[in-house]
Amino acid sequence: MSARKHSLQGKIPFGSPERHFDALGSGAAAKLAMIAGDIALVIDESGKIIDLAADPDEFPDASQWLGRDWLDTVTIESKPKVMEMLANARKGVTQHWRQVNQITADSEVPVRFVVVNIGPGACSIAFGRDMRDAAALQQRVLQAQQSLERDYLRLRQLEARYRMLFEQTEQPVFIVDADTFRIREANHAAHVLFRARFGTLQGGKLTAMFAKPARESLIAYLGSALVSNSLQPLPVEPSDGGSSVMLSASGFRERGGQYLLIRLLAATGAPEQSSNATLQVIESMPDAFVLTDDRMQIIAANAAFVELVSAASVEQLRDRPLGDFLGRPGVDLDLIDGQLTKHDLARNVATVVGARDGYEGEPVELSAVKTSGEHPHYGFVIRPIGRRLRDLPVSSDAPRSVEQLTELVGRMSLRDIVRESTDLIERLCIEAALEYTSNNRASAAEILGLSRQSLYSKLHRYGLGNLVDSVDT
Repeated sequence: MSARKHSLQGKIPFGSPERHFDALGSGAAAKLAMIAGDIALVIDESGKIIDLAADPDEFPDASQWLGRDWLDTVTIESKPKVMEMLANARKGVTQHWRQVNQITADSEVPVRFVVVNIGPGACSIAFGRDMRDAAALQQRVLQAQQSLERDYLRLRQLEARYRMLFEQTEQPVFIVDADTFRIREANHAAHVLFRARFGTLQGGKLTAMFAKPARESLIAYLGSALVSNSLQPLPVEPSDGGSSVMLSASGFRERGGQYLLIRLLAATGAPEQSSNATLQVIESMPDAFVLTDDRMQIIAANAAFVELVSAASVEQLRDRPLGDFLGRPGVDLDLIDGQLTKHDLARNVATVVGARDGYEGEPVELSAVKTSGEHPHYGFVIRPIGRRLRDLPVSSDAPRSVEQLTELVGRMSLRDIVRESTDLIERLCIEAALEYTSNNRASAAEILGLSRQSLYSKLHRYGLGNLVDSVDT
């Protein structure tokens, strides 16, 4: 608004200007002109800049404007403003602040000017205020406003998607105030379940919708749901005598308030009890069990798996890739996935857990199964075998055939298999050389290209040092 006002508008004039300013000399007047603005231009009657005062750091090109028409130093859209200010100054018309873009070597500088005529037939002074800081501030305000508008639009889109999912899901869902148990929202399926007209459930008490014997346990269950996300669904019976349903709840916070998301499922009787028993057995079994989706991202896991991978809780594992914990990177899980794709199961596959940062991991053995359908799931049973391997007696007998070596794939790393292969080839070659030379070690070393000492070392290594009828000539 200040840019549109007259430079003198609304100001209380001096009471005695003659007494204060009659003695004003040229030096003092020049100081006042320099202080009045960031830049001051002295303009003659033809509109030419004949003198100026400016900070060279802020206006490094100002000295190049001397002797030029003011019109030639501004952008084309600013020329009409300059012409108007100069014409009004000659006529003695009241002046207003006008923004002008001064041309510099690098860019354009926005400056607010007001032109003051010194007197009849005299020059005019254009006082200017640098607007670059104000323009930068306006730009930041505009960017902040645009960001807020984008965030608001994104929130509206999220709200629309949430509303569509909330209303179209076939599962009855409630949003309930955790303090009063008052229903804040209920979807269409919830109204159908309780035979209520749409919109009539909001504001009612959730506990009043279920039979009185179940209300105490329901209130205790809802209180527990605020601090835990691992509760089993609670069977409850509607107050109208309908079929029992399974109620599950989870807490969340919004705008400083605490709420409950309530979901209802039809009770399935004995099959549900059987399912719960199965889940309890899986949770208690000593071997680790983990369930993943078709991308091998963890959906559920029992306590043994949580302990095996040294996690704090199963919540830390959900939606994380199984490859973060199981198998050598880029090897084992690809082989297991290939077996599951081909046979829908894998048995007794040797792999490791926790292989990272140079640590080879803890040896484990797993079996896996793949479900059918468009989006299959994978179930893994994992058993640590590190202790069993440590307890096995060390055998010095190397594999004797290629078939034995290929059987090691999946049970040993490639580096270990290559080492075993090298040992096998060395032993077979030494045995062949000894047989070819009738057990003459000197001749065998010569045809193998080894020194006699190296041959003796390898004979001892492979347990061939006690061959009968050996000749050392």
